[in-house]
Order: sequence, then C-alpha cells, then structure tokens
Amino acid sequence: MHNRRAFLFALAAVITATPGALHAQSDVPLGIWVSETINGSALRGTLTVTRAGTEWTARIASAETRFQIKGDSVRFAFPSELGYFRGALAKDAKSIAGFWVQPKDPKPPTRDDPGGLSQSFATPLTLRSQGPDRWTGEVVPLIDRYTLYLHMWRTPSGFVAAGFRNPERNNSGGSSTFRVTRVGDSLIFSTKADTTRPEVRRAAFLDSANNQILVHWPAINRHLVLAPRAEAQAVTLFPRLPRGLKYSYRAPDPADDGLASARARDVGMDETLLATLVQRIADTIPTRTRAPLIHSILVARKGKLVLEEYFAGFDREQPHDTRSAGKTFAAVMLGALIKEGNSVRPETPIAQLLTSLTPFANPDARKQRITLANLMTHTSGLACDDNEDESPGNEGTMQSQTAQSNWWKYMLDLPMAHDPGSYWAYCSGGSNLVGAGVAAAAKTWLPEVWNRTIAQPMQFGRYYYNLMPTGEAYTGGGVFMRPRDLLKVGQLYLDSGVWNGRRIVTKDWVAKSFATHISWDARGENVSAGSDGYAWHINTVKLGNRTYKEYESNGNGGQLLMVLPELDLVVVFTASNFGNYGVWGKYRDDLLPNMIIAAIR
Repeated sequence: MHNRRAFLFALAAVITATPGALHAQSDVPLGIWVSETINGSALRGTLTVTRAGTEWTARIASAETRFQIKGDSVRFAFPSELGYFRGALAKDAKSIAGFWVQPKDPKPPTRDDPGGLSQSFATPLTLRSQGPDRWTGEVVPLIDRYTLYLHMWRTPSGFVAAGFRNPERNNSGGSSTFRVTRVGDSLIFSTKADTTRPEVRRAAFLDSANNQILVHWPAINRHLVLAPRAEAQAVTLFPRLPRGLKYSYRAPDPADDGLASARARDVGMDETLLATLVQRIADTIPTRTRAPLIHSILVARKGKLVLEEYFAGFDREQPHDTRSAGKTFAAVMLGALIKEGNSVRPETPIAQLLTSLTPFANPDARKQRITLANLMTHTSGLACDDNEDESPGNEGTMQSQTAQSNWWKYMLDLPMAHDPGSYWAYCSGGSNLVGAGVAAAAKTWLPEVWNRTIAQPMQFGRYYYNLMPTGEAYTGGGVFMRPRDLLKVGQLYLDSGVWNGRRIVTKDWVAKSFATHISWDARGENVSAGSDGYAWHINTVKLGNRTYKEYESNGNGGQLLMVLPELDLVVVFTASNFGNYGVWGKYRDDLLPNMIIAAIR
C-alpha cells in the first residue's frame, strides 16, 4: 500500500502530461468499480439498563457506564463520547422512554474533508421492562456511508467513457462524463475543454495484480480502493435491478402507521400513466449527464396513498435526509403549541423569547422587532443569505465557525442588513431561530416537543433529529425520516390540521401557513415566480391551460413535499441530485404536472 500511495503522488507528472504523450489502449477495464466507506457510531445493538439500589448501570456490548438518577429523569453517557441517553422512568416502572443521542464524527470537518456525520442526532428509544430492575431497547444508529462508483463503457465511436457517482453526496469528480485513456498502469480521466470551464483531469492506478483501482478523491481528500462489481450487484447505483425489468402498477402494501392506501383507479387516477412514470425512473442511467437520481416517489390522493415506490437500494423503513424540507417542522411545532393554548404567536419577537442570550453583538433596535413570522418567511433583516458565500449568516459559515457553539446566539449577534419584513433572503439560520422560539415557549428540549406533538400522534417510524453543538435540535433542516412520514405532514395540512380524526394544529394555522406573506421578488429583483407562507414555499404548477396552486417544503437534492389542495393531492420525492437544482427542480415542473396531475381523470 505504501508503494501504491507513492505511485499516486508520482502520478502528478502523468496528469500534467501533454495530450500527445497519451495513447489510448483497448485494455481499459470496462464495467463497474466501487469503493464503500462506512462511518458512524461504534455503539449499536441491545442497550441494557439495570438497577441495584441507588446505583444504575447501562451496557451496550462491551461498553458500560454507571450513573444515578434524579426523580424520574434517567440520563447517562458512555465514555469517550460514544453516545448518551436521556429519558424518564414511567410511574409504573415498566418503561424508560427517551432518546438515544448519537455523537457526531469526532474528526473536525474541513472544507476538503467533511468526514462523517458533522452533527449529532437524537432518535426516540424506549427501554422496556424485562423483569425487576432491568430494561432493554435496541440502539440503531444512523449510518454515514460514502460510496464511490466508477462506471466505464465503450462508446459507439470507439473511445472509452467513464462516470463517477457518489449516491450520498452527489460527488462526480467535476464532470458527469470523462474520456478514459490508459498509460501503462495509469488510467487518465479527462474532459473536453470548453470556453466556460477549465479541463478536468484525474488519474488512478490500475492494480492489475490485485484487481483493483486506486484513486485520490478530492471531495473527501482520501485515497479510495475500488473493486469490480457486477451490474446486478450495484444496488445503490441503479434505480432498479435487474435493469430492463418491466414495471406493472401496484397499490402500496398496507401498514399499521395510520396512512391508508388504495389503488390509484379508486381515487380517479390513471394507473398506466403512473406506471410509465415509475418505469421512466427505473430506466435512468445514473452515470449519464443530468440524470435524475430519485430515491422515492409517493403519491396520495383523497387521503389515500396510491403510489409508493423506492429506488437505488432505499425502502419504506429507511429514513432519508430531508435537508431543508425539515425547515417546515419548526413551524408545525409552533402551530401545535398554539393549538395547545401556549401564548406564543407568529408576531412574538424572537428577542423577547431569548433574553437569556442577551446582550447581542451589533446592537440595533431593529433586532427587537424580528418576529417568528419574519423568521418563517426569510425576512428577518439579519445579514444572512445562504445564496451569498460572503454573507456572515450563510449556513456554511455559521456551521463551520467554532467561536460560537450556540447557533441561536450566533444569528442574533449578526448585524442587521434590512428592516424586518422588508427583504426576502433565504436564511437557514433564521429558520433555526424558529426552533429557538418553540423551545423557549415550550420550556422543553425540542426533540421532545417534536415527538410529543407531531411524531407520536402521527405514528412516525424511526427518525433522526440533527442537533447543534449545544445539544439542541437544529431546525434549519437535516432531519432523517421515512418518506411516508414526510408525506403525512403534507396530508395533515391538506386536511386542515387534522390527522386521522385528531387535531394537531388549528385550521386557522394552516390557512395562515399557506397564505402569501412575502414575494421572492422583495429582493428588488425577480428572483423567481414564487412566494412564502409560514415555512412553506408557494408556487404555481401548469398543465396545458390550467394552473394549480402548489404549497411546497423542499430540500437540496430533490427532497420535495408538495401539496395541491385543488386536486386533493400530496406528493413526495426524495433524491440525491445535491447541488443541481436544474435537475431536481424538474420533479415539480415536469414530473408533477405531466406524469402525476395528468394521471387524474
């Protein structure tokens, strides 16, 4: 391995060689090659808690910790930041309900090497009594996987083309397609130079003796070893295997989670057109330019789930990163608190709720006027714009800095750039402040608010709520949850705040959430034809001569929750076209109207 790494450094001379020094060969190893790296918590499996008098012990595998409790509060941490639990002992002592908190990757992320999980995650966990003074439950940590596929094929014109694909982060090496040349044991990947972009060149070492390819991958600043893999085993690369399989429409299998299902024809939808949509996704060649990398599609009409299909190795029970679609969740929690009689309101100033964080840097009287409504509509006026790299409130800047671990405080310390409510600028840190308001109003840890008001009554499956360095939930986006449960949030709002006969938020809250509070052209320029409600984006979708109002919660890569009240329709997409709105924006603008709305008779 030492010699191979030395070779990679020496390969720089080959990468910079003139094109005339490179000679195409016919023995480029075609097919699929893959490297898989798995990060994540070392602790998983059965968590056992026992009590002996006033002393308690917790064990997972060979890890053990001892602790004492106060009242009914049960909290303990394993050494070396392996994870911790916080919960409460039931009055009858038959259970301990709480959360397992999985730590972030201990290696600090950098711009060149983001490492594994950059945030901690809280997931609900209930320990059940197994007899006197003994409780058990299963710890299932979120797995951070980094997979790199290399697909090489010969084109009709005779040269060898290649595409790199990373399903988790959509890293492609700087180009969707490369031309491959072999020079001895070196594979040279190059793009055709044009006037708008510099040529991209990468190199790899073909270790024929061990049948593997070694490459330095800049996206994570690591050397990766790729091994050959049969197409039929590339489960997370291709949408469906075996490729070319003919899809026939099928109604979703029933499940005991409150989400009813039916055949599409029973709610007035053309099953043939829906089948055509699924076939179109299944036939996607993921290594081609601008390929839609869809992981799931769910369609509900008239309160019934009529289409539920998964791709690229995902299934019904696997939580998916919702990215910024998770911004809506803080607004849902806020509505739930209002329904319960809490005095907090959209008009409540955030500074009034967070007096414990005062004084704020960059004092400005306008900060006292920033309301939760401003934060939900991206009109706080703070110097925050995620679309501007130099903005001090940019999400990446906020999360990578280490001077202030409390991101609520970080945001409120920013200078003001505009009057509250006057200027629209997309701001994840502002959305996170909505969660700060919810936590302050509820006087409760945010994951507990979410679980009590939304997840439990709506029968959610396993989810992972991402946390700030302070241990509080980050409501700027990033929750991992089942696509089925994401769809339930849309169905809740379509049904005026009621889930299966139980009111979660008021009808008035839904109406206010779906009302237009700000147009995106409030920047002084026509950014796009859209507007914002309370943590919902409001668009119009066109099919033929008809237009339909669409309320959307979305996240980078193609995490889309779309509600169309006029059609009694809720649609969810999850995908991994990260950083490529030109692709995932078409899920709404093309697939939704032309394949889903068009299926409504």
